Amino acid sequence: MPDKPRTWDQFAIKAELHRRGMTLTKLAEISKLNPGTFRAVWARPNRKVERAIARFLEVPVEQLFPGRYPKRSNTILSREYAAESTGEKTTKDAA
Repeated sequence: MPDKPRTWDQFAIKAELHRRGMTLTKLAEISKLNPGTFRAVWARPNRKVERAIARFLEVPVEQLFPGRYPKRSNTILSREYAAESTGEKTTKDAA
């Protein structure tokens, strides 16, 4: 039976850091970033801090902060709107 994906929240992330003998302040020093930005990451997104935490925990940043890193789709616009954005005429315009 496959394992259920782990749900990460602020407390789980901090607990895992502590289990591995790391604090946010130490990680900030290692990453050469301001410790205040590490402490504020829960309220204010910061891509550098989020990547540093993810690298240390060896977990994809999208998994740690799923609300900040939504899955991207390959299609940006539907075909109906793609023609409008490139300036091409659609069949509606041609009539």
